[in-house]
Amino acid sequence: MTRVIHTGDTHIGYQQYHSPQRRADFLAAFEQVIDDAIEMDVDAVVHAGDLFHDRRPDLPDLMGTLSALRELAAAEIPFLAIVGNHESTRGGQWIDLFERLDLATRLDSDPTVVDRVAFYGLDHVPESRRDELEYAYTPPTDAPEADPTHAVLVGHGLFTPFAHANWETETVLTESTVDFDAVLLGDNHAPGTDRVNETWVTYCGSTERASASETDPRGYNVVQFDAETAGADGVDIRRRSLSDATRDFEFVSVDLNAGEGTARVQEKLSQYDLDDSVVIIEITGDGETVTPGEIESFALDRGALIARVTDRREIDTESELSVSFADPDAAVDDRVAELGLSEAAVEIDSAIRSPDVAVTNLRSTVKSRLKEQLEADPAALERPESPAESTTADNSETADDERTETADDASNKTADDDSTETADDASNETAADANSKPDDATTETADTESPGTAGEDGESNTANEDGESNTANEDGESDNTNDELTTMEDFL
Repeated sequence: MTRVIHTGDTHIGYQQYHSPQRRADFLAAFEQVIDDAIEMDVDAVVHAGDLFHDRRPDLPDLMGTLSALRELAAAEIPFLAIVGNHESTRGGQWIDLFERLDLATRLDSDPTVVDRVAFYGLDHVPESRRDELEYAYTPPTDAPEADPTHAVLVGHGLFTPFAHANWETETVLTESTVDFDAVLLGDNHAPGTDRVNETWVTYCGSTERASASETDPRGYNVVQFDAETAGADGVDIRRRSLSDATRDFEFVSVDLNAGEGTARVQEKLSQYDLDDSVVIIEITGDGETVTPGEIESFALDRGALIARVTDRREIDTESELSVSFADPDAAVDDRVAELGLSEAAVEIDSAIRSPDVAVTNLRSTVKSRLKEQLEADPAALERPESPAESTTADNSETADDERTETADDASNKTADDDSTETADDASNETAADANSKPDDATTETADTESPGTAGEDGESNTANEDGESNTANEDGESDNTNDELTTMEDFL
């Protein structure tokens, strides 16, 4: 009998609700899984991706993960893992580093045999590149170890027949060169088990609630393989809860009748033990308008760690809301004009927000423009005089004329830019972003990172129901895998 823990979507490093305590919760949940594995003396811990919430985990999260993996290694329990969409990098993956430290094994197209079970890996691959996959796996009979009785695929993605699916499990099983008895999955945070073509397909779910929609208790799977019974019939999958080890979430629904309001919501909250919990309040019905901040403060005063209010009632937009779709280009121009910047500073701002200047050329463009302007007018760095600072009426009129010309130029520039620049671009690329824009030039989205064969580096995209951004690397990544790993090893 071979017994393993199937876990995944631990999202270590996720600072949910901007709370340091919630960030610590995600690491603590992973540590609890490791503690359970050691206590149960399982044959392996299988992680189905998204060990970390993003590709650049902070040092405390990284060190906490390493500490837990060292405890697992000391108990002689192997840690088998694949790469999920959240943690994927362009260079070496974190699991590669852990493998070089003898703390983990990255699953791929070759079998990793534990006892009598052969494990394979399928890293996350974006939907746009899945047609390139060949699902070519080395048959377990070629493994030098004892002849395996079961073959298991560990994958990361949204597979059928589960919710939000965009990856056909039947296609994977049909085209694979290995007949799998079970498919252990990550990415969908809701646990679930089904059979496809007589093969067991199961999600372990996340170990902590990454969104308010994850109302069910968190946990992991315990999977047993009976060496005496070959095939899927020899596989047993059971769910184990982490409810005693994870932070309490209180989900409070309040349906307000006519005339009811804040007092009724507070009365309902008083019926719950809110101490140190995350409180999610949903308001429906026909009652009076309530102020979310007042409700959240009430919950916090009664010991809640975090409180969030969602009012799902319809709003009379004609009488209560006045919506204005302002021109963000004009708003930025007005704000820049109010700052009283020098001509050189205005020129720099113009270059930064121009849709005609590529981010890769921004630094050289700004340098060139600034040099030309200073050569033509050494006073370009001086702030312009305001009318109040002018000592004569003539000077004041001249200054006003100059500002009028500048405003006209800015208006013309904005009008030209409107045809090529979206509102989001204008809002994001302000002068304050001058230092960050060159870094953005190195940013790559998930769809440019994954190779097209099963078991290779995964990609970053979104599967989070909470709308969290699965951010591609904002700081850039080194393409030199060996240098990156060596540096981390030396540091550790």
